Amino acid sequence: MTNTEVRTGREILRIALRRNVGAMASGTVLMGSYQAAETAVPILLGVIVEFALRGGRLSSLGLALLALGLVMATVSYSWRFGMRILQKANTTEAHRWRVAVADHGLQPVARDVDLKSGEVLTIATEDADQTADIIEVVPLLVSSLVSVVITGVVLAVISVPLGVLVFAGTVTILSVLSVLSRRIGASTQVQQAKVARAGAKVSDLIAGLRPLHGFGGSYAAFQAYRRVSTEAKKQSIVVARVNGVYAGLALALNSLLAAAVTLWAGYLTFQGRISVGQLVMAVGLAQFLIEPLKMFSEMPKYVMIARASAERMALILAAPPRMTPGVEVPGPDGGLEVEALTHGTLRDLTFSVRPGEFVAIAAYQPQVAAELASVLSVDVPPSSYSGVVRVGKRELSSLSIESVRTHLLVNPSHHEVFAGTLRDNVDPSGTSALVDEAVEAAMLTDVVDLHSEGLDHQVRDRGANLSGGQRQRLSLARALAADPEILVLHDPTTAVDAVTEQLIARNVAALRRGRTTIVITSSPALLDVADRVIVLDDGTVTGEGTHRDLLGRDSSYQLAVAR
Repeated sequence: MTNTEVRTGREILRIALRRNVGAMASGTVLMGSYQAAETAVPILLGVIVEFALRGGRLSSLGLALLALGLVMATVSYSWRFGMRILQKANTTEAHRWRVAVADHGLQPVARDVDLKSGEVLTIATEDADQTADIIEVVPLLVSSLVSVVITGVVLAVISVPLGVLVFAGTVTILSVLSVLSRRIGASTQVQQAKVARAGAKVSDLIAGLRPLHGFGGSYAAFQAYRRVSTEAKKQSIVVARVNGVYAGLALALNSLLAAAVTLWAGYLTFQGRISVGQLVMAVGLAQFLIEPLKMFSEMPKYVMIARASAERMALILAAPPRMTPGVEVPGPDGGLEVEALTHGTLRDLTFSVRPGEFVAIAAYQPQVAAELASVLSVDVPPSSYSGVVRVGKRELSSLSIESVRTHLLVNPSHHEVFAGTLRDNVDPSGTSALVDEAVEAAMLTDVVDLHSEGLDHQVRDRGANLSGGQRQRLSLARALAADPEILVLHDPTTAVDAVTEQLIARNVAALRRGRTTIVITSSPALLDVADRVIVLDDGTVTGEGTHRDLLGRDSSYQLAVAR
């Protein structure tokens, strides 16, 4: 992907065209050869008829038939290889833009644009594909123009009015259809936005289906999706109707022009101004003209659709980043410091974690825990909060994203699981040396042993074939296998039973010994194995000590964590 920052859909289309000049040039030559050869077929048929009627020599007739065979071979091979080149370039370009959109949408350097993940997904798929279609549109447009020009010139040689009729008719048809193509582009842009909103809604619905069922909110959520889905359906019908009118009008106008050429050629033959062979040639060209004219007249529509899709991609690609990462790397000590942090429910929060220490943070309010995890994972830009977060004695705002991700890993509470194998989920990069230890520490061994494939057992998208506790343990195993210098776990055991929780707590403490570990939790098992517990109430530190010490002297802590 080019490093050029795009600002508009026009720039995206220009970049796409510039990157594929070679493929488009080759495709244009081959598709132009295809259209020229197609045009030559009725011309040669007319020549053959003329030979037959005038009693020409068999040798000349044989040459004409040989030429016809060569022309048909050219038609077949030029189309095959021309479309192969163009479709490969189209597919490659679409992939480049998908990667670009995904890259710009990734956290924490997300773009400051008001789009949900479902909308970004639609832009990265459908809009990327439709934008890349411009790679095929231009060569097909040029090749269609070649056939129209050849047809017009040949007919002008037969009779000047016939040639003039073809050129004038083509200009008229394109002028009429260009007006309608602008309507298609505007309607398509609205449709794409509504379809993207529907996609975002269903993505949110799937992600929150379990809690929605829990408090009986599924019906209201389904109704909300039905509304946005109905809006998308209605707009799709509008686009389909406009497309239908466009296609019907294009076919009618093209057929009308072909009929006019045929009738005029017949009239000229009746008047004796052209021969029968020329009539066959003119009628054949008139009927052939429908296909390139149809293709030629459809190109403005595809250009407008590509431009509309490119404009939607520009919403993401042109949006400013939510933060500008630094270039430094954390120091070697591996400690974490939070000083006077104020953000959302966090109020002047100050605490530190020494290198190699296992610290548990007991936040009485879930929102406080979630916001602290967001700050540490750099989901929240440092510029949006006051105070300082230091990793290895370096301010978080001055660090490069790559170094933060290598040094500090925050494992979220929603435990994402991906389609693939258990091994792929535990060790996505395939480089961890702690896969077996991490699986054992997270108590995932029962899932592995349950299947004959072991770690190669297939996991469905979002872990649909795993229970909530299995998904959570799988996510924990992935975090442990990464073995970062600083590991932050947010509620890693909320979906497991008490006995398993006790075993996980001891295993995590043993595996992470000597490595800085922070667990944001209210689990007594995890709090008990921590070297130190920091208590947060209303976003600020209200207590500190060991779990057992706090149980003995802090009634609020006892009430919050005792089970």
